[in-house]
Amino acid sequence: MLNILLPYLPQSEGYLAYWQLLVATTAVFNSLQNFITLDLTKRLYNRTATVTPLQARTFAAWTLVSAVVRFYAAYNINSKPIYDMALFTYLIAFGHFSSELLIFRSAKILPGVISPVIVSTTSLIWMFQQYEYYVRP
Repeated sequence: MLNILLPYLPQSEGYLAYWQLLVATTAVFNSLQNFITLDLTKRLYNRTATVTPLQARTFAAWTLVSAVVRFYAAYNINSKPIYDMALFTYLIAFGHFSSELLIFRSAKILPGVISPVIVSTTSLIWMFQQYEYYVRP
């Protein structure tokens, strides 16, 4: 079974490309659920914020754009422009969720918010530490 999938996986060295693929795939499913229902989105913004269908669809569109960039990064991890764009998607996600937690206080520290904070933080640290390994001059 794995032999069937192997040609479709990223062919670069290291594990960062696989991580990008995993996060991108997860983001696609997250986008789909945001287009379909408000239930999981409401779990992210669970204090006094009201989540509307428009906000959920906007969040879905942003998440889908991030997924596309991360898919490209998975298969082009040595390309500086694509690597940089992927890195910025994590920086924006980290900034968004951190500001909702700490500044706007529209979210609580619960699994719905902690998950994207952990993914964005882990990805940022990993990508900054491995920058010169993947983006060689």
